[in-house]
Amino acid sequence: MVIQFSRHARRRARLYGISERTVSGLLEDLALSHGKHEIIKAVRGFKYPLKIVVYVESSTVTVITSYPVRKGRKR
Repeated sequence: MVIQFSRHARRRARLYGISERTVSGLLEDLALSHGKHEIIKAVRGFKYPLKIVVYVESSTVTVITSYPVRKGRKR
């Protein structure tokens, strides 16, 4: 599985202090089907859970954005 980061995702990660390694680690454990996915996971070191939006095509996963989700905004 190849994980690519959009320019927007790289900028959001830098803004919120989220490393690409953290996002990649979360995505490698998941079996994602084709299409768009929103993943919300609690990660050690962050006050709020992280929301990661990805799009999957064949063997390529493109990270669209990632950011901490405030309380009360979880789905």
